[in-house]
Amino acid sequence: MRRVRDTDAAGWRLYLAFEQRRVACSRCQGVKVERLDWLAQNPRYTQRFAQQVGTLCRDMSNKAVAQLLHLHEHTVKDLDIQYMQAWLAKTPQPAPQVIGVDELSIKKGPRIASWSATWSAGARSGSEGRVGLRPTWIGCFSTWARRRRPGFGWPCVMDMWKAFRNSVQAHAPQAQILFDKFHVLRHLADAMDQVRRDEYKRVAAEDRAFIKGQRYTLLSHRANLTLAGRRSLRKLLRANKRLATAYLLKEEFGQLWSYRRAGWARQFFTRWREQLKWQQILPFEQFVGLIEWNWDGIAVYCTPRNKVKLGFVEGLNNKIQLIQRRTYGYRDEEYMRLKILTAFLPKT
Repeated sequence: MRRVRDTDAAGWRLYLAFEQRRVACSRCQGVKVERLDWLAQNPRYTQRFAQQVGTLCRDMSNKAVAQLLHLHEHTVKDLDIQYMQAWLAKTPQPAPQVIGVDELSIKKGPRIASWSATWSAGARSGSEGRVGLRPTWIGCFSTWARRRRPGFGWPCVMDMWKAFRNSVQAHAPQAQILFDKFHVLRHLADAMDQVRRDEYKRVAAEDRAFIKGQRYTLLSHRANLTLAGRRSLRKLLRANKRLATAYLLKEEFGQLWSYRRAGWARQFFTRWREQLKWQQILPFEQFVGLIEWNWDGIAVYCTPRNKVKLGFVEGLNNKIQLIQRRTYGYRDEEYMRLKILTAFLPKT
């Protein structure tokens, strides 16, 4: 007589008792145990219970699930792995259309990792697809490139760290490097903030009151400000000409991502850069040098087929960090990979 745990009912912990037949095989002279499809891979639990554990692990830490169901954390992890593997196995995996390169640290020390992603049909056409962009592969970039040669022709999304570019050029020289819009704009925000700090030091003490405490106001888009924030911004820009020029340039730069041809984008950037002449805004001049050095990876975005929803990149990175916090203490690369891949799948 065997006993396995099943899903709880009304707060009661339930177990199923049954007899499992053993058959002597005349061919191999061994003993075979009857296979039951309602048992999980871990034979101490039913499939229903394993699915319950996996469902809870979507939104809860393993430790919390273990305390709720009175299980060991390692048991929760094993059942969660079985659940995620089954979930991925029954989910279609389309061909990737964009590759991301980022730094992901699981064990001690950083490593360059990559992820691949694909669109759903609705999201690609511009409508709101139910699944949209989702990662379809997580792992070391060099391993991915070796497996995909010579057909590696997707855009490669990354920030402007030199190590990322060197890795892509070494392992996949035919790939199109596409710099992440949000990392580019982050450099522009840093330049804007440096102008604010420089002006605070430069102006007289009585004029500092307009600048003090306005960091968020200057770094935010005007459309995102409250009514009080817009009034403070208006006063600040009237009081300081250099900050007004820098703020208008920051807001105008976002237009760069709307062009569908690299030539038009280049003309816009040239006009934008010309406005910096005689302004003596050193942080913005340094930002221009950064853009010039990395222009090829920015111009790639203008091609219509490379109009990747780059907000997904930032969302993926944030979700990976959240998953790492929830699985704190685990150094299992395969477990982390499964967690990331299933985090974007539609719940069933």
